[in-house]
Amino acid sequence: MAENMSIEFDDLRLLLEIVECGSFSQAAARRRWSQPQVSQRIGALEQQVGAQLFRRHRRGAMPTEACLAFIPSARDALAALDAGKRAVKGTPALPNVTLACLPSLASTVFGALLPALVSSPLEIRCTTDHSPIIMDMLLTDRAQLGFVLKCPAVAGIHLERLCLSPITAVVRRGHPLAQARTVADVANAQLAPQYWGPDCDTLIAMLRAHRTVAQPIHTIQPSSAALELALEHGFLTFMPEMAAARLLRTGQLQRLALTDLPRWEWELMVAWRSGKRPDVAKESVLQAVRALAKDWTAPPV
Repeated sequence: MAENMSIEFDDLRLLLEIVECGSFSQAAARRRWSQPQVSQRIGALEQQVGAQLFRRHRRGAMPTEACLAFIPSARDALAALDAGKRAVKGTPALPNVTLACLPSLASTVFGALLPALVSSPLEIRCTTDHSPIIMDMLLTDRAQLGFVLKCPAVAGIHLERLCLSPITAVVRRGHPLAQARTVADVANAQLAPQYWGPDCDTLIAMLRAHRTVAQPIHTIQPSSAALELALEHGFLTFMPEMAAARLLRTGQLQRLALTDLPRWEWELMVAWRSGKRPDVAKESVLQAVRALAKDWTAPPV
């Protein structure tokens, strides 16, 4: 009897909601259903697919390997249904690509990428999160491309380096400390480093060792906020060079040649889930990203 049943499109949506929420109960709450109702629907779907789709644990539900393999087809089916509805209404259906990026670099990456693809026949959805979450989004097909910092390899995810960006000190043009040459020279300035990771704490300790005034050292995210403090309020900030590259090229910001600043770097990677099926929309975005990456490095001092 079960073999003659058809898979409901709403069951596919429910599957994706559980993957996104990580919990049967949260998916049920979102739909205002009971949890047993959700469990029953997923159980019926598992019978149709012929495999267990989730492993339950105390904190929720984890997709199985079978589920991860099934998700792209589920998304394709829902996308095809949506395209058909739009075609009936006379609206052309365009492929869409979901991009996920670190919050601190979203303005740099998305701000350059979307104008570069403005004439491309695809729709882009942008979101932000931290690297581990983005990797999980790629595995569960909630995003097709992710912009992450270098991280351990994950089975099924391809990583490609886009940019190796040093941490640099920047001030607005004409700042009194524009010619500073050591960390000690800038230690008493108004400081607001972008918090880029644990090495930022090491930098702050270095600055405090030379500081002789009772002023705070602020740390801030994202990079756009640090840039505003530098441009509009005269702060000196430390950040990945790629976040300031455009303003350095236009001369609105100046990079300080601090000879004793350690060589700290951000290694920006683009990541995507490996697969045999060609994805023209994703490949178009990748080509645009690779072309843009060379502009994310400012010229030497």
